[in-house]
Amino acid sequence: MTTTDTTTLTASDLTYLRELVRQRSAIVIDESKSYLLESRLAPVARRNGLGSLTELVARLRTQRSGPLHDLVVDAMTTNETSFFRDLHPWTALEKVWIPELVQKRAAQRTLTFWNAACSSGQEPYSLAMMLRDRFPHIVDSWNIRIIATDLSAEMLGRSAAGRYTQLEVNRGLPAPLLVKHFRRDGQYWQIREQLRGMVEFRSLNLVSTWPFVPQVDVIFLRNVLIYFDLPTKQQILGKVREVLRPDGLLMLGTAETTLNVDDRFERITVDRATAYRPR
Repeated sequence: MTTTDTTTLTASDLTYLRELVRQRSAIVIDESKSYLLESRLAPVARRNGLGSLTELVARLRTQRSGPLHDLVVDAMTTNETSFFRDLHPWTALEKVWIPELVQKRAAQRTLTFWNAACSSGQEPYSLAMMLRDRFPHIVDSWNIRIIATDLSAEMLGRSAAGRYTQLEVNRGLPAPLLVKHFRRDGQYWQIREQLRGMVEFRSLNLVSTWPFVPQVDVIFLRNVLIYFDLPTKQQILGKVREVLRPDGLLMLGTAETTLNVDDRFERITVDRATAYRPR
């Protein structure tokens, strides 16, 4: 077994890695969090037969681009998520915002949702469960699209597989929904095909072009903007305005806002839930 020397990287190596991640993903890694580079990239070096992080950086510098670069960016992408994360927005969607959209779209009988950074899939599958259970009439008779995208090929593979550990389903997923929408498969829980088939998974870098994103009714961009600098946030929100319907909803994380970033959005609230709509 190859062991990887986690000897502290030089300042030059750390700067190179931070710049690599920023160029590929627009994610900004502050100098104070350089330790994350070492802790997350040691397994990448080990899996690729490299004896040290210094060797990893040397290989990256030599190759300039390729699968190893993608693995580094994947490793530095934060993939923290859970089912029905932050319950208040989900309650507002179920009780107020989706019923309003259903009424507005009655003539077209079409609703499109986009999970713009789906990680391992819990968010789009939470949405699919809510639609299937609370709005079965539109799921069965309307054109309902749930598009889920992510930068990480590894996360997209996990999402599409729809297999979760006991720990993962314990996080936010009520037991009745687990029994209804998953089946036991060894030590994993496998999401049932009826639900998995509701979600389209695609690869997308938010700072690149969005060639296949249609006009969308609800965009989930939750807990994503916090990793970008101000110009990148403004760039992404500008592109959001191009694909979000005028009466659609932008869902951000609880620590995120468009305030002082893009004043072309207005804040709307339902109880303790917040969303944003184009002005």
